[in-house]
Amino acid sequence: MRTGRRRMTLIATTAAATASLVTAGLLTSVSAQAAAGCRVAYSVASQWPGGFTGNVTVTNLGDPVSGWTLRWSYGAGQQVSQAWGATVSQSGGQVSAANVDYNASLATNGSTSFGFNASWNSGNPDPTSFTLNDVACTGGTTPTTPAGPTNPGTPTTPPIPSDPPPSVPPPTGLVGWATQNGGTTGGGGAPTTTVSNASALTSALNATGAAVIRVSGTISCSGMLRVRSNKTILGNSGATIAGCGLNISGDRNVIIRNLTFRDWNDDAINVQESATNVWIDHNTFSNGYDGAVDIKRGSDFVTVSWNRVFNHDKTMLLGHSDDNGAQDTGHLRVSYHHNWFDGSKQRNPRVRFGNPVHVYNNYYRANGGYGVASTENAGVLVEGNYFENVKDTYHLGEADSGPGRLVARNNHFVNSPAGQTGGSVASIPYSYQLDTASNVKSIVTAGAGAGRITV
Repeated sequence: MRTGRRRMTLIATTAAATASLVTAGLLTSVSAQAAAGCRVAYSVASQWPGGFTGNVTVTNLGDPVSGWTLRWSYGAGQQVSQAWGATVSQSGGQVSAANVDYNASLATNGSTSFGFNASWNSGNPDPTSFTLNDVACTGGTTPTTPAGPTNPGTPTTPPIPSDPPPSVPPPTGLVGWATQNGGTTGGGGAPTTTVSNASALTSALNATGAAVIRVSGTISCSGMLRVRSNKTILGNSGATIAGCGLNISGDRNVIIRNLTFRDWNDDAINVQESATNVWIDHNTFSNGYDGAVDIKRGSDFVTVSWNRVFNHDKTMLLGHSDDNGAQDTGHLRVSYHHNWFDGSKQRNPRVRFGNPVHVYNNYYRANGGYGVASTENAGVLVEGNYFENVKDTYHLGEADSGPGRLVARNNHFVNSPAGQTGGSVASIPYSYQLDTASNVKSIVTAGAGAGRITV
């Protein structure tokens, strides 16, 4: 079962409540007359029996901070099991989420987002209060020292909650390897830049600092455009990149969503040189020269989800060379889920060295070469996929590459044989929901590719 709900949590505070926090020793000291405040958006992106994925966006309405901790309490026994974009700890019902290195600074009106997986039992009510650095999040600002005398016995009137300013929604539905190693938030709540030509796109991608980049219309270009760390690249409706690709080389924390790539003359997306924490989601790829999504040279912690590839040959390569084991072994951990390999010929994916690589709930249709290849001692879990009219679903070794290991379970076959398996694969460290394999075709064809989400 999947459900989704979203609510804006705007917590009203009173002078009496503030006094009680001070008594408890929870409020940190700040300079007199400094305005303090914050706003929190808490949502449950997906929920299933016994577990759920949550997303949180926090906006600092007060003075800039160079490190932050957000706290809330659960009243129904929920327990956080893992998080991305924040370091989360829990004692009883009290949850503390602290910044990671790349999102420690929050300017006035600055926002950041993080996510987590958690368990629940009899119920899963939303938290009712939040504090940022031990200041109550009211949705407004309150002077830390009153301007005039007040009667502490009389509660102040809470501010009227208001809708948050327009902003890019936080990423939802992120699961897999990109949730590990601190998580993947891209540009978070950074300012948005809209680009509609190659020059503006190149400049925005290569700029330092966090950014949200919206692509509008069709951008024609050539070669590979460098993408720097802490970027979210979102396509507006119909956004297309024609003739070129995006290169994430040695950088981290990048999100690419809702774009159509066609006719690229190298790779559409290239992740290399130990790049980490990349989420490639809800894109469409067709008719390119080389890889649609190639991940190589020691890169790690990547999720490739809900993409569609059609009219294309070499789809997704993981590990570029049999001779690169020294750099790749222990890395190249990638999750491929809910992708639509729509007649794409081969490399769906082809894997070297990475272990475990998780290939689950993808729909394979009429792939003329093969589906999945595990080579060079890789460990690949092929789980819950739907194979239709695929003569070679999965196998060990490919061309001159030696065999890897492959475990297959709970897959669904229509006019397709079960493939070659062998060896063992390392355990998957993150929580995920596995759709029933026989339902994957309808789920994926209804949701994969650009234009299937609102961003």
